[in-house]
Amino acid sequence: MTLRLVEFLVAGNEASDLLPVRSAALLRAHGARRGFWTVLDEGPVEQCLALLLERDDGHWEAHHVAADAGRENGRTEDGEALAHHDGWVYVFGSHFGSKGGPLRPRRAFVARFREDDAVAGPLPVRVVRNRFRLHRAVNDALAAAPLTLLPPGDRVRQRFIVETLARGTARAKSWVTRLAADDLPINVEAAAFTPAGTALLGLRFPVTAEGEPVYVELAGVPEMFDDPERPGELLALGAYALTGVTPPGALAGFRAITSTGDGGYAAVTGSIDALGKGSVLLDDHPHGGEVTSRHVRFRHDAGGGALVAGEVVAELAPFHHVEGLAELAGRCYYVTDEDHRVALWIG
Repeated sequence: MTLRLVEFLVAGNEASDLLPVRSAALLRAHGARRGFWTVLDEGPVEQCLALLLERDDGHWEAHHVAADAGRENGRTEDGEALAHHDGWVYVFGSHFGSKGGPLRPRRAFVARFREDDAVAGPLPVRVVRNRFRLHRAVNDALAAAPLTLLPPGDRVRQRFIVETLARGTARAKSWVTRLAADDLPINVEAAAFTPAGTALLGLRFPVTAEGEPVYVELAGVPEMFDDPERPGELLALGAYALTGVTPPGALAGFRAITSTGDGGYAAVTGSIDALGKGSVLLDDHPHGGEVTSRHVRFRHDAGGGALVAGEVVAELAPFHHVEGLAELAGRCYYVTDEDHRVALWIG
């Protein structure tokens, strides 16, 4: 596949995920014929929303969106996944930690906003910091699934689970009741909603013992916003492994998921963590960082088994770091995780 590169500078940060703009009013306001939302790494969600826009004359530009999360301003970080549902754009935090741990409560959040509200003025963003409710639901689903998961390793368990429990206990945090010593640290990197309103969350980690990417179906995500101060518990409906898409001997997690409009899903798979950045996860599993990205497709059957057959659409080598994809009007769009720039690749 031949790809064309369009580069942007957006707030000096790299991008995660890619979601087509559905609001005609928002596109008109920018004189654009198409556009994509992306979320920038690391900072608070209200500071990390951006639009990548193709103007009517074919010129591409980036627009850093001013947003306001109200009392939650400055209380989140590391938004990773974007998804449409029922007129809202949802942003999912990674629910992970830094490369060396521990888990960070600021990353355990879900936010949402309406696209039309970005036409003028600061964009209102509603945030639910779920205090590890999502972590608990995903871990329960993983424990109940007929899957053999890759053990995290002693250093990973100590840094991400044991130290998080110790810190939370020392600070008398109520969320410690939602963590258990045998939990797996989860890294949410991808999300898409089903027609039934459940969320499919693609995990960068954990993966199966065979190196297959894992996703979990959750109910109750939109209902969390009914009372953000007291969000309800989430219900995990199942955990699934995507088969047939991981190279032999490699470890590959999800990097992006998007619905394809025909009842199926497209996804990007790739490394379980970034090379050369001090990842204790790669210290325990050094072959988990070498795999290059792949564009794949699959169909989700809520009543089916835990093993879901996938199909490789395209090899994205030499890229190790594709963070988002969109299939739009017969073309493929990818965004890659680059230092201090946003790189959009068009196929």
